[in-house]
Amino acid sequence: MAIYNRVWIPDSEEVWQSAEITKDYKAGDRFLHVQLEDGTELNYPVDPSALPPLRNPDILVGENDLTALSYLHEPAVLHNLKVRFVESRLIYTYSGIILVAINPYKQLPIYGDAIIHAYSGQNMGDMDPHIFAVAEEAYKQMARFSVKNQSIIVSGESGAGKTVSARYTMRYFATVSKSSSNAHVEDKVLASNPITEAVGNAKTTRNDNSSRFGKYTEISFDPSYRIIGANMRTYLLEKSRVVFQSENERNYHIFYQLCASAMQPEFRHLKLGSAEEFNYTRMGGSTTIEGVDDRANMIETQKTFALLGLREDFQMDVFKTLAAILHLGNLEITAVGDERSSIDLEDSHLNMFCELLELNSDKMAQWLCHRKIITTSETVIKPMTKPQALNARDALAKKIYSHLFDFIVERINQALQFSGKQHTFIGVLDIYGFETFDVNSFEQFCINYANEKLQQQFNLHVFKLEQEEYMKEDIPWTLIDFYDNQPVIDLIEAKMGILELLDEECLLPQGTDENWLQKLYNNFVNKNALFEKPRMSNTSFIVQHFADKVNCKESSFITPYFYFFQDNPAPISPFSSTISIKSARPVLKSPNKQLRMTVGSKFRSSLSLLMETLNATTPHYVRCIKPNDEKQPFEFDSKRVAQQLRACGVLETIRISAQSYPSRWTYIEFFSRYSILMTQQELSFNDKKQICKTVLQRLIQDPNQYQFGRTKIFFRAGQVAYLEKLRSDKLRHACIVIQKGVRGWRQRRRFLRVKQAAVTIQQYFRGVHPAKKLEQAITAQALKQTWAAIIIQKYCRGYLVRKLCQLIQVAAVTIQAYTRGFLARKKYRKMLEEHKAVILQKYARAWLARRRFQNIRRFVLNIQLSYRVQRLQKKIEEQVGVISHFTILLFSSVLNLTCCTYIVLHLQFFMFPFVFKRVLESHFQSQKENYEKEIEGLNLKVEHLSQDINHLQKLFREENDINDGIRLEVSRLTSENLVRSRCSEARIVSVIWQYNPKLSVAQSPQKLTLYFYIMNLMTVLYADLKPRGVVVNMIPGLPAHILFMCVRYADYLNDADMLKSFINVTIDGIKQAVKENSEDFEMLSFWLSNTYYFLNCLKQYSGEEEFMKYNTPRQNKNCLKHFDLSEYRQVLSDLAIRIYHQFVLVMENNIQHMIVPGMLEYESLQGISGLKPTGFRKRSSSIDDTDTYTMTSILQQLSYFYSTMCQNGLDSELLKQAVKQLFFLIGAVTLNSLFLRKDMCSCRKGMQIRCNISYLEEWLKDKNLQGSNAKETLEPLSQAAWLLQVKKITDDDAKEICEHCTSLSTVQIVKILNSYTPIDDFEKRVTPSFVRKVQAMLNNREDGPQLMLDTKYHFQVTFPFTPSPHDLEMIQVPSSFKLGFLTRV
Repeated sequence: MAIYNRVWIPDSEEVWQSAEITKDYKAGDRFLHVQLEDGTELNYPVDPSALPPLRNPDILVGENDLTALSYLHEPAVLHNLKVRFVESRLIYTYSGIILVAINPYKQLPIYGDAIIHAYSGQNMGDMDPHIFAVAEEAYKQMARFSVKNQSIIVSGESGAGKTVSARYTMRYFATVSKSSSNAHVEDKVLASNPITEAVGNAKTTRNDNSSRFGKYTEISFDPSYRIIGANMRTYLLEKSRVVFQSENERNYHIFYQLCASAMQPEFRHLKLGSAEEFNYTRMGGSTTIEGVDDRANMIETQKTFALLGLREDFQMDVFKTLAAILHLGNLEITAVGDERSSIDLEDSHLNMFCELLELNSDKMAQWLCHRKIITTSETVIKPMTKPQALNARDALAKKIYSHLFDFIVERINQALQFSGKQHTFIGVLDIYGFETFDVNSFEQFCINYANEKLQQQFNLHVFKLEQEEYMKEDIPWTLIDFYDNQPVIDLIEAKMGILELLDEECLLPQGTDENWLQKLYNNFVNKNALFEKPRMSNTSFIVQHFADKVNCKESSFITPYFYFFQDNPAPISPFSSTISIKSARPVLKSPNKQLRMTVGSKFRSSLSLLMETLNATTPHYVRCIKPNDEKQPFEFDSKRVAQQLRACGVLETIRISAQSYPSRWTYIEFFSRYSILMTQQELSFNDKKQICKTVLQRLIQDPNQYQFGRTKIFFRAGQVAYLEKLRSDKLRHACIVIQKGVRGWRQRRRFLRVKQAAVTIQQYFRGVHPAKKLEQAITAQALKQTWAAIIIQKYCRGYLVRKLCQLIQVAAVTIQAYTRGFLARKKYRKMLEEHKAVILQKYARAWLARRRFQNIRRFVLNIQLSYRVQRLQKKIEEQVGVISHFTILLFSSVLNLTCCTYIVLHLQFFMFPFVFKRVLESHFQSQKENYEKEIEGLNLKVEHLSQDINHLQKLFREENDINDGIRLEVSRLTSENLVRSRCSEARIVSVIWQYNPKLSVAQSPQKLTLYFYIMNLMTVLYADLKPRGVVVNMIPGLPAHILFMCVRYADYLNDADMLKSFINVTIDGIKQAVKENSEDFEMLSFWLSNTYYFLNCLKQYSGEEEFMKYNTPRQNKNCLKHFDLSEYRQVLSDLAIRIYHQFVLVMENNIQHMIVPGMLEYESLQGISGLKPTGFRKRSSSIDDTDTYTMTSILQQLSYFYSTMCQNGLDSELLKQAVKQLFFLIGAVTLNSLFLRKDMCSCRKGMQIRCNISYLEEWLKDKNLQGSNAKETLEPLSQAAWLLQVKKITDDDAKEICEHCTSLSTVQIVKILNSYTPIDDFEKRVTPSFVRKVQAMLNNREDGPQLMLDTKYHFQVTFPFTPSPHDLEMIQVPSSFKLGFLTRV
């Protein structure tokens, strides 16, 4: 054995202790000379056939997977778990297919929704071990790979955290598989936990919330793999806890919750009080739990009842039954002589018990003190003694509570039922682990029996996976010796086994524990090696289980469980009006044994059903470990942990793995890690697989120590440690060579400096006068004079420099004074001019406002005049007929007048109807003369009216022609669009009538033509226009400018309906285009840009002063005149925000899957590979995978985003905001992954991350985006990378970390420090004391407890106003837009 090797030696306190060999061990030596870690020298006696186990290199300690260790044995496993738990504060570790979970006895920030989403979709080897990783593996195999049903088996002793682990797995499934219905099934599934914990959990000496029953929850999924329901099965409820609790223990939580709520109005009729008043709740002497509010928990229990749809009447029935049990426990039984007992009928608790359960108190008092014995010939009622009556009372309480528990579980299952067929399911089994106490009862016997069955199933599954792995890699399969626990299972459940003999004894009327135990002795002592009889006891027996020997007490088997169940019992509700009372020792009514079932046989059948279910699923294993019995956070008791590791089968799994090839590396991982051991000739080969084979055959001479598979290399135990030693030696030698060169260079450099100094000194000492060429010695007096001269020169030069400085200062002050005065006067003059200009502007604007008002008033008067003329014209048409009638009657004498004169007379009557009426009545003859005089003037008016009539008729004919033209055009478009779209005609008609239902043929032809062109414009822009191919060589936002010009034309026509219709069509068209192309980045970029430009055009030409000041005079002429579109601007702004968020979401989705491989996993820097062995759970990525994303992939994707946004003319400010959001996502995703990947927390990985950050900064600089603040979003990641690289040893290091890492929270800094993993032996681990020191310095920080960054966070987006420099008159529409039907007005 080589010198300085380290080994493990047994220790009474720590189980195993590390020691370093100080003297070579030779074959035949009886002692091993070692030195303990405390410096103690020790001669350790050794057996040559069983040398102490070797210790792994420090580089392999603290691994995520125990199977990654080179030396696999108990001390290595124990030490690895201790380092991870105590130093790194990591509670989860893989051991092959097992997840080992150590209870931290402290709340940790590792179970939030952000953590769930981080593990969702990931492979188990890619992230740190976690309960969510196991849940994701089960869900992924079921949902993503369509594998059969899954099961998660969570086991461990009381206080190990089984219930919490099972709860977190169910919460994970509820989060990642949200139901699409409104039933919130996943919430109901989670709500079942508080209820079952209230009625099935209790405080024990080991755990404040210990599950006192086993539970298998089957979560059902539909074909879309969403939760649709669940079903729960329970096992082995600890009924004895209802009537008995050990010291410092409590009854079930629900009793204390009920007592804490006794004074509430709804519970006063139960006549309860504090928990100290009842025998069944005060027995353990501990009625409260520190930090637990029973009243608040009662409210939570009621809420979960309601959430499951269990009504208040059902809840009250449950509470009545629970209260009845408490009253039953206080019932007083008095002894009457030695053979009888009695109960006072006035006992308040008896009456309250009967009242709550609606029972007859007389019969209850009688049957609690008597028992009925039925024989074949008669029935005998026999009184019971006081102890027997007390047993009967307690048996009744246990029976009632057992039925109540089963009934509650049944109702929960009914609430979680679902309609339809279950597609798949995932079962979560929460059951006790292997237990052994000083006195082990029937319950512990059943628990250990169940664990034997689970261990057998686990062994078979492990061997199945091993065999599949070997076959896949073409490795010869060799049989491995392992502990087969089938013999102990046969001892328990086989014919004439322990359980069958127990059932047989229970079926006998006079069965006793002693008779049953004697049968066991006769059948198994000296006949079965797994069964023993204690030497000093005749009342117990020992069973050799796979984990340990268990001593069982015979008195705890038959007596407490001497009642039977029907094989198919009728449903018994605890709320029925009568309860069947049985004594503790009833006799059978029928000799037919098939109709009876004992507790043991019932448990055996339920266990058999459970095993059938588990065997039909793919199992996943979680082993919960209790680190200490004092419930101290992060305290590690090696003895207790080692005991549990043996009991839960982890060490047996390790032993099996160590017999074969426990260490497995892919060829790429091996090449990357050990390329330093390869020669130049070997590296010249192109085939890396062949290189690995060649170098391995050279390094390890024994070919039996490794096997070459198809994709992996399999190593025997210890071989990886040997390779690590070779690698470390090679690196150490390289370091020595480098140090030799550097130290030689430094010494040579120092020597040359010393030599030069010596020569200089010699030169002055020997000093030669250049003129006389005579050698003169420098005396002390000359040196003093020289030094004095230097001092004088120093002060003289200082005086001169100070004088010059003062002069310059005075000159500078004088110049500043004159300059500031000049600037102040100039500023005053400017302010005075501005003040005068403001006055002039005031008067000028007032004059312009008055002129504008006068124009508007004239415009209104013209409109009023036109309106009145139209009304007069209508009256003319209405009264023409009446006037004609009167004219024929009254003027028959003037029939010789011309037709034109006749029309004039009619019009004269219309113009003066009231005057004509008066003349007709009094001066008919005189009026006739007036007509003749005025006939010439009226003739002129008649001609004018005739011309107007002809003009109107012409307009009507033109409108009819236009209508015909529109109908023809619609027909033509319909025939054309039948080829392009079957619904074009319907779209045109529906849009026209939708946005202007008042449109009719009476409107002007210009409006109808514009509506038609609007429809065609919308079709071209939103449906046919594609960004690619038209964004090049055109002004930014050209479609937006075209749309605005249409708005401006509607404003020019002063048509509100047209304007409203057009803008609505525009907004709906943009929405439709975005909806149809919601995943098309180019289309989203195109419409985000154009929506932004359209919004800016509405602002720029709105006529508002704040926007007009940026326009040219020519642009101001195009401002809107008649409408205020501020409301539409707000609608467009909201639409732009929606498009922006969808636009960012598409970018995030396209780049997110590249971030972790490119930023974290890919290693672009040569010679700093940080790959280490990963164990059974391999990483999904490989450094040689051609499909793996690299940093270049990320930069290329960013460049694509940037170029697309630039081509579409996206505003520079919006572009900067989008880039900032992307950089935040890159930093947050990378940092979150770093928090959850201990294997990435190394100095070399920090160097790689900082290199990648520099690439991103270079990209920003290259694109001129330094002003986007994107670099600042990477600051947390940059600080995390710096933290990985900085020295972490001294107090100054801790202070520097606290001062530098300002963007990281305390939780995040501590997490990185705890996760720091050395890659080589030359790096040092971060000590727990240093972490505590940093944590103490950071206590004053006020930051949250959140570990993960919120990757869904979005910065607030702003849309700055950027006026367009282009004049509308100068804009040309490219022919590629196919908008030839548009005409410039």
